[in-house]
Amino acid sequence: MASSFLSSGIIQPLPLRSPDKPQSLFDPLMPTSTFLGSTSKLRSVSFSNPNLPSPRRRSAVAAVSDVLKEKKTKSAASSSTLLITKEEGLELYEDMVLGRAFEDMCAQMYYRGKMFGFVHLYNGQEAVSTGFIKLLKKEDCVVSTYRDHVHALSKGVPARAVMSELFGKTTGCCRGQGGSMHMFSKEHNVLGGFAFIGEGIPVATGAAFTSKYKREVLKEDCDEVTVAFFGDGTCNNGQFFECLNMAALWKLPIVFVVENNLWAIGMSHLRATSDPEIWKKGPAFGMPGVHVDGMDVLKVREVAKEAIQRARRGEGPTLVECETYRFRGHSLADPDELRDPAEKARYAARDPITALKKYMFENKLGSEAELKAIEKKINEVVEESVEFADASPHPARSQLLENVFADPKGFGIGPDGSYRCEDPKFTEGTAHV
Repeated sequence: MASSFLSSGIIQPLPLRSPDKPQSLFDPLMPTSTFLGSTSKLRSVSFSNPNLPSPRRRSAVAAVSDVLKEKKTKSAASSSTLLITKEEGLELYEDMVLGRAFEDMCAQMYYRGKMFGFVHLYNGQEAVSTGFIKLLKKEDCVVSTYRDHVHALSKGVPARAVMSELFGKTTGCCRGQGGSMHMFSKEHNVLGGFAFIGEGIPVATGAAFTSKYKREVLKEDCDEVTVAFFGDGTCNNGQFFECLNMAALWKLPIVFVVENNLWAIGMSHLRATSDPEIWKKGPAFGMPGVHVDGMDVLKVREVAKEAIQRARRGEGPTLVECETYRFRGHSLADPDELRDPAEKARYAARDPITALKKYMFENKLGSEAELKAIEKKINEVVEESVEFADASPHPARSQLLENVFADPKGFGIGPDGSYRCEDPKFTEGTAHV
C-alpha cells in the first residue's frame, strides 16, 4: 500500500543537516511529488547549475514514498521491511475504525434529534488523526478545530465522554457546556476544539512555548510536544502566519498539521489561494514544509514520526500538509451539492481504512477474524456510549454561569452564595433560559 497512493513532497530550507547526522525523511531526494490528486509534478527549481544566481533561501524537494520504498528495499529479507508491527497495525486499525463508527453514529443521533447545532464529521480523514496522535505521549498536547470528535478519541478521551458532550449531558468531557465543536480534556491534554478557524493555532503555540519554558527556564525534565490541527481554509488567516513566525523564531516544539480536505465549506481550495501548495509556506519561516498523502496512514505516520521527534529533540517546528478528503458534507446541515460526484467517488475509492486493511492482509499483520473482532468491539463501545449519554442527566441551571466570569461572586453568585441565575427575576425581559 505504501507505494499505491500519491507520492509526498518535502521542502526545507538549507542547510538540511550537518554531515554527521543520520539521514531523515527530510533529506532531499527526487522532485517527483504530485499535488491535489493531479498528475502534474510539483514545481521546483534545481540549484545544481553553478552559473545560476544563488537565491536568498535555497530549498530542496523530497518524496516520502521514495524513502519508504528505499527502506523496504534495503531490508527486504527481514521482518523489518514492514513499516509497522502487527501490534501497531492492530492499534492503528482499531483507532481508525473507532473514529469512523463513532462519526457514523453521530449522524444517526443528529437526525434523531439527540444533538443540536452544527455537527462536523471526520469520515475519510481518519489516517491523519491516527497517524499523528497515536505517536504522542499522554503529556503531549493536541489542539483541534470544530471537526474535533475523532482527535479527542485518538488522544484517549473515552467514547462515552465525547458522546455525552455531543448530547449536552453533565457526563460529557466539558459537562455538556462545550458541545460538538469544543471538546476539551485536561486529563488527556486535549486543549479544545475551536469553532472559528485559526483561533486554536495561537493556543497550540502557547502550549508549545510552555513546554520550552519548562525545559529551558525552569530546568524541568520536559520534552512535551504540541500538535495543532487545522484546515486548508485556515491557511489564508493571519494567525496562521503569525504563529508560524513565532514558532520558528523561538524553535518551539510544535507540529502544524494542515488537514487539507480541498474544500473550505463550499469553497474549493484551488480557487481560494494564490499558491495552493500550503507546505511551501514552512520554509518561508525557516521550518521544514511537508506534503503527504493524508489518505495513507502509513505515510502520515512516517512523516509524523520525524516531525514529532524533531520537536522533541528541540529542533523546532514543522509544517505538514496532509492531502485528505471528507466523505460527508461540511456539516450534517450541508446537502453537499457543490462538490463534483466524480471527485467524491475518486477519493471514496481510496478509503484509508480499506487501504490499511489491505496492507495488513498482504503482509500477514492480521487475519480476517482479528479485524472482525476489532470491528465488533468498536460497535459495542459506540453503542454503549449512546446508551450512557442518553441516560445521563442534563446540566442544572445553576451550572449556566460557571466558568464564565473570572470572579464568579462579582456577578454569577449573589451575596447569599446562591446563583443569580436561579433568581426568578434574573431572566425578566429576556427569553426563558
